[in-house]
Amino acid sequence: MTGSEAPPSFRLAYVPGVTPDKWVRIWNERLPDVPLALTQVPAAGAAGVLLDGGADAGLVRLPVDRTLLSAIPLYTETTVVLIPRDHLVTAADEVTVADLADEIVLHPLDDVLGWERLPGRPALERPATTADAVELVAAGIGVLLVPLSLARLHHRKDLTYRTVTDAPASGVALSWPEDAHTDLVEDFIGIVRGRTVNSTRGRQSEPARSKDGKQTAGKQTAGKQTARKQTAGKQTGGARRGTGGSHRGATGGNGKGRSGGRGGKPRRP
Repeated sequence: MTGSEAPPSFRLAYVPGVTPDKWVRIWNERLPDVPLALTQVPAAGAAGVLLDGGADAGLVRLPVDRTLLSAIPLYTETTVVLIPRDHLVTAADEVTVADLADEIVLHPLDDVLGWERLPGRPALERPATTADAVELVAAGIGVLLVPLSLARLHHRKDLTYRTVTDAPASGVALSWPEDAHTDLVEDFIGIVRGRTVNSTRGRQSEPARSKDGKQTAGKQTAGKQTARKQTAGKQTGGARRGTGGSHRGATGGNGKGRSGGRGGKPRRP
């Protein structure tokens, strides 16, 4: 690396509700010399950040444009309805969309559930953000359906939630530009997929990507060959000693049989 080159770093974007802490911790343990910078971005703007080069990869909500972005689905969230604690819906452990038919269902402009048809009765106006919609729920204006992680993100003591069993769900994926699958992206893919440090699919096991790939690969190959020779020598030496011992035991060590006669013929009684 020359003096004009910046040290390597990895920029990870993530959308509200996603918690990358575990993966960031593993990254810092495995690649302590490569800083990981986190940037929270709106769900609707995540693809633009990746395509504009604002991040190397992102934890985004599906769907994404697969003609421009690669994506590895990670998990799908449960959808819940956010309600006041004294709401009638709290009498049940879980509800269906039909149970909300008489409710005013808020539909913020940054909704991530992708409804084909919103349940319940529509509000007069759409809140600008999920945070604004949460405030309206607390004021008793309506109810709000969101992924579970967003309900937890906007937790309030005066609100609670219940699972909606037949509502659309939101999937979370690791995504990056189709033409920018770098070594560092591959490292992060290995982390989110649970690969170990010594995984054959990880960069650590690829000698060609080391600082001096050819020399390292040669040393590793020579080391393996030496180990094989030493192992083979021990096995051969052991076989020879064993064979020699067996031969002497059978012939008395002087070419004679146990009976003392030549050619291994038994002595007459």
